[in-house]
Amino acid sequence: MENLEYERLAWAVLFGHIAIIVVGGFMTVLSQSLVRALVGLIMTLFGVAGLFFLMAAPFIALMQILIYVGAVSVLIFFAIMLTNSWPGGDESGKSPGKKYVYAGLAGLVPAVMLATAAIRSAPPSFLVPEETEISVLGRFFLEDFILPFELISLLLTIAMAGAVILAFEMRRKK
Repeated sequence: MENLEYERLAWAVLFGHIAIIVVGGFMTVLSQSLVRALVGLIMTLFGVAGLFFLMAAPFIALMQILIYVGAVSVLIFFAIMLTNSWPGGDESGKSPGKKYVYAGLAGLVPAVMLATAAIRSAPPSFLVPEETEISVLGRFFLEDFILPFELISLLLTIAMAGAVILAFEMRRKK
């Protein structure tokens, strides 16, 4: 009896995370405000991190939160704040009803196709994946792939500095 309760709870948590992802996705796509769209994106990324926690991958979930929710969202927020947008811009007009239909189809069609493929042709899993310790994973990234790791951080730093410099030059010209 207890297993049935835990299974129902697990399904409820899974569908709760799926609902967070779907609501955040629609909020991102359909929002008139860029800041609200960013909030929807953050909500979606938190939902994906929750799914990683449900799949017993806490390291990936925490990296999802740290990198995407933290760093990328802050970078997008700075890009929104540093650009000079006006209230009467291209994106401020009324959105036609077709936009909502297309957004729904864009989310529903791949989901149905992937679910159908997974249900019809998914092989049964008999093997349990071997768990890798985080210290081994960290040594793997920081010993074997230290150069790409540092180059990516350098590229992100240069991109952020370039965005700030461009924004200040645009304001100086006005």
